[in-house]
Amino acid sequence: MAIPETIAYGFNDSHFHLTNYIQEGTDIHKFVEIMGTRIGRSTLFGIPLQQTWSYQNSGDFAPTYYLQSDAPVYYYSFTDAYIASVYRSLPPDLQARFDPMLTGFNPADMYGVDHIRRVLKTFPGVFTGIGEFTIHKEFVSSKVAGDPASLTNPALDRILQFAGEAGLLVLIHNDLDMPFAKPDAEPMYLAQMKALLRRHPKTTIIWAHAGLGRVVHPVQLSATVAAAERSPTHLTTIEALLSDSAFGHVHFDISWDEVAKYIVASPETVMRTGAIINRYPDRFLFGTDNVAPSTPRAHFAVFEQYAPLWKALTPEASHKVRLGNYVRLFDAARARVRAWEKSQAQ
Repeated sequence: MAIPETIAYGFNDSHFHLTNYIQEGTDIHKFVEIMGTRIGRSTLFGIPLQQTWSYQNSGDFAPTYYLQSDAPVYYYSFTDAYIASVYRSLPPDLQARFDPMLTGFNPADMYGVDHIRRVLKTFPGVFTGIGEFTIHKEFVSSKVAGDPASLTNPALDRILQFAGEAGLLVLIHNDLDMPFAKPDAEPMYLAQMKALLRRHPKTTIIWAHAGLGRVVHPVQLSATVAAAERSPTHLTTIEALLSDSAFGHVHFDISWDEVAKYIVASPETVMRTGAIINRYPDRFLFGTDNVAPSTPRAHFAVFEQYAPLWKALTPEASHKVRLGNYVRLFDAARARVRAWEKSQAQ
């Protein structure tokens, strides 16, 4: 059943976590109520990592977030079955408003792609893409038990190759740089990320948060032209990717309140960000990146934080970022994944 076109939704959410780092979250039916008439469609995924409760580390305190404990986190594959089950608990008209994403795989494991294939075959008609999954993330990557994920690991190439074959949309988190990096150095992971993206031109990829993080912040505007040439700003780095036809399959989401604080930091940052989005309106999506929100106020706060940016965009660009690009990319992925599933059944 299609979503009623008479409702003027505010946005579609390209980045939403139903559950948290201990696999607890918002009841899906309550979340539908939170969405109300402000959100048309939303991605639906948990967090693929489970925080360990180590009594030796935190005693009786049960950590619910990765920064609350020194104990490791580990991949929690059951998250995919859980997301599929809550999605299937909805009637068809509400299912149409969600795009479940598969996340419970280890991107450093050569068998990771087999997990993805197995989930698609076990839950046909459910998933639209994979992600958000993480390669390099400040304070998280070092906590993951086992081999660390890497942009150069063939396991990741196997996953992105299969995503392209099956039509899965990919939402990947990879910080552009290390925490507390020197401003005059090239971002640590930029070259590796560009090489990875070039290797998979047939896979539609959304780069979460445009590579930013809590302390992985955009390089400030350089004082001189010479300094700018030596140390490009974050915006010039992103625009270079947008203007390069080799990265035409790559999109960026501006999810997370931490990203919002950079964009709306000053009238100048709003103006410069808005100018780039207005030049490339088809390449950006909005997402909340909220984790298990309990109230509408908590869930819509991020969208409202971006208010200065919405005013800086043309009406066409604003509509595409908030609504249109989501529909275009996720509808295309839905159709391709359903076709792949049908071919496998035959």
